[in-house]
Amino acid sequence: MRAIYLTKTPEGKTQAVIKELNETDLPTFEKGGVTVDIDYSTINYKDGLAITGKSPVVRKFPMVPGIDFCGTVKSSNDPHWKRGDKVILTGWGVGESYWGGLAQMACVSGDWLIRKPDSLNSKDCMSIGTAGYTAMLCVMALEKGGITPQSGEILVTGASGGVGSFAVALLSKLGYSIVASTGKASEHEYLKSLGAHEVIGRETLSEPGKPLQKERWGGVIDSVGSHTLANACASSKYAGVVAACGLAQGMDLPLSVAPFILRGVSLIGVDSVMTGREVRDVAWNRLAGMLSSSLLGSIAQVVNLESAITEGSKILRGEVRGRIVVDVNT
Repeated sequence: MRAIYLTKTPEGKTQAVIKELNETDLPTFEKGGVTVDIDYSTINYKDGLAITGKSPVVRKFPMVPGIDFCGTVKSSNDPHWKRGDKVILTGWGVGESYWGGLAQMACVSGDWLIRKPDSLNSKDCMSIGTAGYTAMLCVMALEKGGITPQSGEILVTGASGGVGSFAVALLSKLGYSIVASTGKASEHEYLKSLGAHEVIGRETLSEPGKPLQKERWGGVIDSVGSHTLANACASSKYAGVVAACGLAQGMDLPLSVAPFILRGVSLIGVDSVMTGREVRDVAWNRLAGMLSSSLLGSIAQVVNLESAITEGSKILRGEVRGRIVVDVNT
């Protein structure tokens, strides 16, 4: 099997190479281990951090990165899975603490897998991946908070990235009016093609702002954090809901309590890594019913395993639109 293989030099620098490994090299699980032949994986922001070593997301070395994969069960010690089952994995510390999906094979806990929806092929599943799944969790958080198309405009930050692209597409399918925020002037038409009715520059949200601003947003899906998230909260309508799932601008949150105690705004954290199978199944079945292969093709591009190393650097520089799918067998 071929894999992207990460090691750390004595000087602390991460090195990423393509390496030939044996199935016997894979980590094992004493209980419930499942070995999967992988069809496709992806490059997410976290994978970019792992491959470049720009942030210490990798917990131990050597490591095979890749927080997503889709493939076919080769062997199983978990009664829930049998040889030939089509499965998806996202999150659970895979690619960080456990060998991940940027390889032709992986061994993981059966508890981390979900069944692939019949209407999606493996490429489609990884076109969605963690980004699309996270976007759906954010949409579900808005819905749970009572936000409907009648609640007003929905702000999507980091809109030209993976989560943002899917958030725009999903909200549009559900009839919401979407304002997309991006730092890329060249992506305005792309975002409008996904369903945004207006596109604004990220600079309108990324600088320090007043603790309470003019009400505009019925809801927000934010993958940026820092001042952008603070301004989104400060300009949310009464009883607005803000779903936060990322930190592209930073981990800090420089805001006051004013939006929460004066307008009843709700700030909801959305985690896609450790969510249980029941919620994952609901989210993926909804995604399967809403996203066509043609739409997924407009959001995702496919690269081979070797190219995935350079794509990891590009995603950190903000040079990637939408999703990068990795065909691990080419």
